[in-house]
Amino acid sequence: MKFTLGAYAPDICIRDEDETMLCASYNIQYGVGKDGRFDLDRTVAEIGAADLVALQEVDRHVARSAMVDQVTEIAARMPGMHWVYGPGIDADASEEVNGTIVHRRRQFGNMVLSRWPILSSANHLLPKSAFVHQVHSRRAMIETVIETPLGPLRFASVHFDHIGPETRLPQIEAAKRVLLDGPATGATWGGPFADGWFDRPAPPMPTPVILMGDFNFAPDSSEYDKFLGTSGSHGRLSYVHGFADAWVAAGHGESDGYSIEFCGIRKRIDHCFVTADLAPRVKRAWIDNEAQGSDHQPVFFDFA
Repeated sequence: MKFTLGAYAPDICIRDEDETMLCASYNIQYGVGKDGRFDLDRTVAEIGAADLVALQEVDRHVARSAMVDQVTEIAARMPGMHWVYGPGIDADASEEVNGTIVHRRRQFGNMVLSRWPILSSANHLLPKSAFVHQVHSRRAMIETVIETPLGPLRFASVHFDHIGPETRLPQIEAAKRVLLDGPATGATWGGPFADGWFDRPAPPMPTPVILMGDFNFAPDSSEYDKFLGTSGSHGRLSYVHGFADAWVAAGHGESDGYSIEFCGIRKRIDHCFVTADLAPRVKRAWIDNEAQGSDHQPVFFDFA
């Protein structure tokens, strides 16, 4: 397999102020495309000119991706963007060279990139169970606070477990608790610090949330019901203090579209869920089914 590290650096941050805010999510499968070729240039090109980006399956110092620090390489290709990274897996990848320890961490996780400064961030490790015969790994959600043209909001990138509802439902409970109870927990710091260590005001802890990522569940699942509310004769329940599917808010049906094809089955498992206050701001949503840079397709959402 070929690993490509070019000098691609698109003008991703150049957008007119009167345009909508474009959000994108992409499970990049650590840079390997449908052709089996590693190419981070292609990955970044397929993200396009998004203002807020949620990435999943980003490697750091892993043999399968040539020991490349993909976080640094992606950031270098998007020089107009602020970024943070939150690993689910964090293990040793250091080595001794001529008696000196070269410190490296072998990591696998989620990344957020933003046109605007990321005022604060927190990496939340999600519940995990150990299994004997199934591949399993720690999953995480990275939550950020960003001042956007829509006002301050929290933007998060998540990767829920692949095994099934039994492992995902506890993770959903944990993620919803973090995101919906955030204002009650407050900002990352607070109080009358007088020692000068915090030389800037504490960031806000806003109520509006945009959660994007590889949820690993489709709209016909119990997990979808758990996150958004059940569907019955009166339609899907929509809670004032809850989440909405931005894909549906943009005018699509729940069963429309797909973001992955596996064994001939197409499913929409890469989502953008927003708090109810942001749902009316969703104006357009689409999936790039021509993208070749991963086993997933990137998804895009325009907010007014």
